[in-house]
Amino acid sequence: MRYEDIHVAGIGRHLPDPIETADAERRGLCARKDVWRTGIEAVCVSEEAPPVMAADAARRAMADAGADPSDIELILHASVHYQGHDLWAAASYVQREAVGNACPAVEVGQQSNGGMAAIELAASFLAARPAGAKALVSTGDRFALPGFDRWRTDPGTICGDGGTAMVLARGAGTPEDGRDAVLLRSAVSVSDPGLEKLGRGARPFADAPLEAARPIDAETPREEAVSELGFTEVLRRLRDGQVRAVEGALSEAGVERGDIDWFVLPHLGLPKMNVQFFEPLGVDRERTTWDWGSRIGHLGAGDQIAGLGDLVASGRLAPGERCLLAGVGAGFTWSAAVVERTRAGAG
Repeated sequence: MRYEDIHVAGIGRHLPDPIETADAERRGLCARKDVWRTGIEAVCVSEEAPPVMAADAARRAMADAGADPSDIELILHASVHYQGHDLWAAASYVQREAVGNACPAVEVGQQSNGGMAAIELAASFLAARPAGAKALVSTGDRFALPGFDRWRTDPGTICGDGGTAMVLARGAGTPEDGRDAVLLRSAVSVSDPGLEKLGRGARPFADAPLEAARPIDAETPREEAVSELGFTEVLRRLRDGQVRAVEGALSEAGVERGDIDWFVLPHLGLPKMNVQFFEPLGVDRERTTWDWGSRIGHLGAGDQIAGLGDLVASGRLAPGERCLLAGVGAGFTWSAAVVERTRAGAG
């Protein structure tokens, strides 16, 4: 969808101290064969629960946006792994801790694409609201044993802990706030449910979590599905899905790939990045936030918000420059969004 007057009003991040991959190897937390090809140098590791980190990031995003609780009309919370309680709504915790109002608070699935999906949903919601309306998107994940082995559960990906949040607002930004505006120009999602089996394989449906494997084993079902569907066919569909989302977002924004100055992509290992992003999108690694993300780890649903936050905070995304955010999640779904940094009040 194309947006004319939706902007990123604030971004918040809660990123705990990282552990060096080499140090984790020396401590016996991982084997060299599990990490050496990924290029990931360090990952954030936390003892805090995911919603706690998400709520802290949400408070920071609210402060960054100068938003009052009454301004927020929708809260969307996305995650990948266990949030700390059973039969419980993490989105409501984020709402209580960070906002304290009574607007709808909803959880978004889509695994690693959850944050991107939530951004698109929030922007579409705001497009139907009056100027000044705001929505909060949060993400939070902690990849801890016994349920998840951050080093081995998903080979080729090393997961990091953290919370992220973004406040989106209807309107182009106000000149009196003295800041540049980050305008959301477009957001597009596509799906291929024929690939959902990559996360299920040949396993029967279980009656409770972690019955199939403890910790979670993402490799076995993927290998089973690839054996059935064919490696070449799976790779083609994975690439095609991401390209369709990216081309759709570029088209909706009225720009071409060469007009994009920065790409914010998932913090996956280098082999996956080459196959799924760098090569099919024709993107040079130097124009992405991957090197920064290689010291954060894959934040589940939060890579894109965290990466955009770093570009904005560091000033690397300069006024007049455009950035494309892209993500993928099991299911499979792919999302892409174009943002542009411009002077406040300019549309």
